[in-house]
Amino acid sequence: MDKSKVTLGIAPIGWTNDDMPELGGENTFEQCVSEMALAGFAGCEVGSKFPREPERLKHMLDMRGLQVCNAWLSTFFADGKREKTIEDFTAHMRFLKDMGAKVIGCSEQSGSVQGLARPIFEAKKNFSDTEWKLVAEGYDHIGKIAADNGMKVCLHHHMGTGVQTAAEIDRFMSAVGDQVYLLYDTGHLVYAEDSQAVMLDVLKKYVSRIVHVHLKDVRGAKVAEVRQKKLSFLDGVRQGTFTVPGDGDIDFAPAFDLLEKHGYRGWLVVEAEQDPAKANPLEYALKAGEYLRKFIQ
Repeated sequence: MDKSKVTLGIAPIGWTNDDMPELGGENTFEQCVSEMALAGFAGCEVGSKFPREPERLKHMLDMRGLQVCNAWLSTFFADGKREKTIEDFTAHMRFLKDMGAKVIGCSEQSGSVQGLARPIFEAKKNFSDTEWKLVAEGYDHIGKIAADNGMKVCLHHHMGTGVQTAAEIDRFMSAVGDQVYLLYDTGHLVYAEDSQAVMLDVLKKYVSRIVHVHLKDVRGAKVAEVRQKKLSFLDGVRQGTFTVPGDGDIDFAPAFDLLEKHGYRGWLVVEAEQDPAKANPLEYALKAGEYLRKFIQ
């Protein structure tokens, strides 16, 4: 890939897990961002330990040569919480705009079981037609708010949510207008579909509407164990379902070829939640960077 078109970033979830703060609770914000910079990344997403005052956070990141590229926002349109979601979105967008980010990664969390002690495959949410309508209308609304502010909203398809599978991504993308985009996540697609071919099919179909990319690898044997034992998403994370690119079973080369062929411009963000006690964050950040730079020239 052309290094003038893509920029490597990393998420803080490898240092401290926001869904399970006990994982990496000992790792400070300062350690996290210093090690991101030490591993050679140009930017990051935002975690729970990050200061939320733009001036202070910008100063801390500028010292390390880092830039904020995105931050997670949970939406609850299917739950009927439209006004509160729009209010939260607007504040979140202003924070990201102040930090210089161009995209806003959102996840529709109505009925999500990603943080619950429930089997991730069997208990996932399936939206009704009415709920799909609420989601589409809500995302079209925040998509326009973002566009009016020179930014782009992208949906993060995610395990345990109503937009988990390729078919659900299709339904979402066909229901929303052209001011709503996709956050493409390699690990979540392979996890959901048990197929790298489907991962690539989704990329081919929506490459022109992808504005942010999360790169995570999966350990197929661990995902199979989650299915067999009917484990929760968080139990799977603890046991190592995810890892950094180059350390698991995904072949990333075809995905990078497709992104390059179709002129993708934007961030490639390592976002691979693991237990930091088992996967040292700096070691795995270095490992990810070394692997990814083989593809970026």
